[in-house]
Amino acid sequence: MLFIGVDLGTSATKLLLVNEKGEILNTVTKEYPLIFPQPGWSEQEPSGWWNACLEGIPELMKGFDAQDVAALSVAGQMHGLVVLDENDEVIRPAILWNDGRTFAEVDYLNNTIGKDKLSQWTGNIAFAGFTAPKILWMRNNEPEKFDRIQKIMLPKDYVAYCLTGVHSCDYSDASGMLLLDVEHKAWSPEMLQICGVTEKQMPALFESYDVIGTIKPEVAAKLGLPEGVKVTAGAGDNAAAAVGTGTVGNGACNISLGTSGTIFISSDTFGVDSGNSLHAFAHSDGKFHLMGCMLSAASCNKWFCEDILKTDDYAGEQAQISPESYGRNHVFFLPYLMGERSPINDTNASGTFIGLRMDTSRADMVLAVLEGVCFAIRDSFEVAKGLGIDISRSMICGGGSKSPLWRQMMANVLGIPLDIPQTEQGPGYGAAILAMVGAGLYPDVRTACDALVHVAETVEPEADMKALYQERYDKFRKIYPACKQLFADLAGM
Repeated sequence: MLFIGVDLGTSATKLLLVNEKGEILNTVTKEYPLIFPQPGWSEQEPSGWWNACLEGIPELMKGFDAQDVAALSVAGQMHGLVVLDENDEVIRPAILWNDGRTFAEVDYLNNTIGKDKLSQWTGNIAFAGFTAPKILWMRNNEPEKFDRIQKIMLPKDYVAYCLTGVHSCDYSDASGMLLLDVEHKAWSPEMLQICGVTEKQMPALFESYDVIGTIKPEVAAKLGLPEGVKVTAGAGDNAAAAVGTGTVGNGACNISLGTSGTIFISSDTFGVDSGNSLHAFAHSDGKFHLMGCMLSAASCNKWFCEDILKTDDYAGEQAQISPESYGRNHVFFLPYLMGERSPINDTNASGTFIGLRMDTSRADMVLAVLEGVCFAIRDSFEVAKGLGIDISRSMICGGGSKSPLWRQMMANVLGIPLDIPQTEQGPGYGAAILAMVGAGLYPDVRTACDALVHVAETVEPEADMKALYQERYDKFRKIYPACKQLFADLAGM
């Protein structure tokens, strides 16, 4: 049997073909553009996602017997608002996870409705990236389009709909909408009412490994796949990446250094920290998880190298950093290029260098960017520790983790060993595992992960660097509180 995992990312869709041993036989990547209509806004045409699949799946299957494909699953970027009319036509471009236009709506939800009520109803508070504030923004700013909404979906679920004709959503992705009662896995009637929508406008809810249907015959013909290929509900990208790295079971942890950065902590039970600094979401293994998400992680390094330094030689830039600078850099960087989510929840926060001097070098600034991302991940790590969660080690994945320097730095900043998975294909591999469970190859996600996910290498923290980075982190954590009001003042100019 063969299985297809689809990773619907922010800049591209990556497709994986996997056999029943978990071996990756082929990969195809199809890119599409982002749209930035105004500063701080981020949109995308859903047709780009579907076209990526229409073009990519036949290419993925070249040289393989398509009749062997048993199931497919889609993982994807979370929180994006996709709205369909009565003919299931897209009403407007999707408003993405990293869109920051909903400041007023977030303020209304958190401070007028109240964080306590939001947490009681959903397990979470409002963040600019979440879906509910986007719905409110549409109601406030695009009332004619809002009135046409017949179905509200998330990005990966739009692709699943194109495949099957089923309006579906899994619990992990639905958790990030601020419309789901996460603890009880049901749409929150209170939040639906606040947003002015009904349960009829929402997709049906499934576990990530549940089969929602099969590929429509006419679509199967276009893709070159047999009729009867099962499609599972899939998962939000972080939950799928966690499955792909074997981060299932109570206390398991995964750190992802992708466009955004996350720390993902699996749990058998539902729980919320007192300040709602971390997201309390459903996991794609049928349980729950806590997650801290920073909006700009590896994208900080990409921005600084490509847009500022005008180079894409990331390794070359890191090679210029003197080892004597590790843990001793005089430059700090706040990685808030798109505002920030966890744990500060501040759309006004911005990227900031501090400590620049006449002797500051290019290498010092590159190092500060890498360190700033590590420190921001640690901010969420500390919140989890404050809940009494013992995180003794973690998996690490994502494009940034391919840098030996950056992953060693992360181990030193957090002070724990970091395991690198043997197969590092992120959400796409997790989606393929969910497809295997849906096809009946494994009885549950935990069993599948135990059989398929293996550690290739472990990065141990260095005792001397751990101590130096503790001192650096203690200084770093003072910078944002000192700048918070200034960020708000500048945003109001």
